[in-house]
Parts: sequence; structure tokens; C-alpha cells
Amino acid sequence: MKRDRWAASLRLVGLGWYVAACIILGLLGGIWLDGKVHTEPLFTLLGLGIGIITAIGGMLRMLSTLAERDKPSKD
Repeated sequence: MKRDRWAASLRLVGLGWYVAACIILGLLGGIWLDGKVHTEPLFTLLGLGIGIITAIGGMLRMLSTLAERDKPSKD
């Protein structure tokens, strides 16, 4: 029982890192691309938006997997 709580906690920590990485990578990619083509706010905002959308999609997919795994069996 205690082991299951640790496993669930570690999955949620991994989920937090995934969300943070998606947003930061999208933002940094946008900043880098803006520096290359000199369109300062355009790609930064676009990268941030793509990072947030990717983070939300991945988060929902991971949470649905966790919910399915923790659902009691009907056997």
C-alpha cells in the first residue's frame, strides 16, 4: 500500500517535470527563433502557446492513464 503511494507520487512529480519542460522548451525555442529572424514577440508567443498546448495534452493523457490504472477491476 505504501509502495503504491510512492509510485503514484513519483508519477505526479514526473508529470510536473513534463509540463515544465514542455513550456520552457517551447518558450526558449520561440526566443531562439525570434533572435534568428528578428520578429521579437511573434515566435516567443507562438512557442509558449505550443508548449502550453503540448503540456496540457500530455498531462491529460498521463492522468487518464493513471486513472485507468487505479480504477478497481470489475472481476
